[in-house]
Amino acid sequence: MSVPAQASIIVFFSFYTLLCILPILLVLAVSFTDEKTIAAYGYGFIPKSFSLDAYRFLFKDWQTIARSYGVTVLVTTVGAVTGLFMTACYAYPLSRTHFRLRHFFSFFVFFTMLFKGGLVPMYMVYNKYLHVGNTIYALIIPNLLMGAFYVLMMRTFFTITIPNEVYESAEIDGAGDLRIFFRIVLPLSKPVLATVGLFYTLSYWNDWFNSMIFINNDNIVSLQYLMQKTLLNIQYLLNNPNLTAQARIDFPGESARMAMAIIGIGPIVFAYPFFQRYFIQGLTVGAVKG
Repeated sequence: MSVPAQASIIVFFSFYTLLCILPILLVLAVSFTDEKTIAAYGYGFIPKSFSLDAYRFLFKDWQTIARSYGVTVLVTTVGAVTGLFMTACYAYPLSRTHFRLRHFFSFFVFFTMLFKGGLVPMYMVYNKYLHVGNTIYALIIPNLLMGAFYVLMMRTFFTITIPNEVYESAEIDGAGDLRIFFRIVLPLSKPVLATVGLFYTLSYWNDWFNSMIFINNDNIVSLQYLMQKTLLNIQYLLNNPNLTAQARIDFPGESARMAMAIIGIGPIVFAYPFFQRYFIQGLTVGAVKG
């Protein structure tokens, strides 16, 4: 690639990266801005009047936020790891040509992408028959534990990226399917495992719907649902006709919304670098025996 072409690509992606970072910086700046300043001057990248009122308001009940953080971290870790393992276990047999029922199970998982039972049947199955309501399992199992799209993605990776010679060499050496899966397929599939694992992590971290549907106990709600409840409470307070004009101006409504966004996205931002390096590595190069 020529030097001008490389420079153009660098400039383009630098500009694109800047467009992605600027909204986050704006949200961060507004969260540290005094509410009166926001009302008078609007949003700005540099706070005209620095204030911690939004964070003081949110952390008045810091025990609840800390507890929701713990619940979300636990659910995200267990759900992402379990979902990734189940997805790989389902996708591997579908990628092997000698598995006779692979077309049936491929259609079975694809069918779930097109048709779903709906909210009421899902609630009845999980709450009435599986009895996961008001338990931590309600935040892990429903809708998120294994995705059909991720199964098909991983199956395609196993089929196309890992050469048949690798399987044949392992079978000649006497390895069975379990040993091939754990000792060969998984180590050579780090790029797709990292990609799907990141998708699972984001899905679990951002999930608030399961908490709203299945959880009535405030001690085990997710962080995102807690933030949503806080946002609704702020809107209710600001729309209260008994609230004086001065109190409405002093109340950190807009800055608190931005502070909630920062609190919600903070930890998950640091998870991406651990997955990124596997996106660009072709680990199957040189995997075929000579």
